[in-house]
Amino acid sequence: MTTTNPDASHGVPPARVLVIDDEAQIRRFLEISLRAQGYRVLQAATGQDGLEQLVGEGADLVILDIGLPDMEGHQVLAELRQWSQVPVIMLTVRASETEKVLALDNGANDYVTKPFGTQELMARVRALLRTRTVSADGVLPQFDDGHLHIDLVRREVHLDGAPVALTRKEYALLSLLLRNAGRVVTQPQILAEIWGPTHQHDTHYLRILVGKLRHKLGDSALDSKYLFTEPGVGLRFKG
Repeated sequence: MTTTNPDASHGVPPARVLVIDDEAQIRRFLEISLRAQGYRVLQAATGQDGLEQLVGEGADLVILDIGLPDMEGHQVLAELRQWSQVPVIMLTVRASETEKVLALDNGANDYVTKPFGTQELMARVRALLRTRTVSADGVLPQFDDGHLHIDLVRREVHLDGAPVALTRKEYALLSLLLRNAGRVVTQPQILAEIWGPTHQHDTHYLRILVGKLRHKLGDSALDSKYLFTEPGVGLRFKG
């Protein structure tokens, strides 16, 4: 079977993904999908079992259902965040903005609403595992797709080879999103980091800033290449 796991060709042990979900059908489906990508899969049907497996065996990424029989997924997330920064993707049938924001604010790296597409979920898994590798090395990420080049070490941004002049806040937003590439950064998180904790509800500031940054990057809200908006939740750098 062909694998798309980028570590497989470098002799690196396959990443371990822990799936915590009480639905056996979902666990089996995710196991097949993840194994097809070259990952090692661990499974747990309850929150307590999941936490025990994480303590005993460890994992490189956790896929966590919110609705579990013994405890809420939010509680599982809160407990593991006391001692682990492992990337967590929350699974939920609750599509409300409040539920998504709660998960992200409590430490989830991403969320997927059931029913979900396999390709989208696998892409989010790959993005989080790439981001984790970069962070663990202590190296600031760079981005270059042949059109847009971002170098956070040199604090340089180029578009088609020409330098892009960004204001301090525009650069801060771009840097924040790139450092969390593939993950949703919530509006309160962005506002608190760029404008300070007293501005967590001033979303109009963020709308204006995003519009200006998109314009300078040649991006579009209707057909975004780089800055993807999760309505009512936050932003994701998806280049």
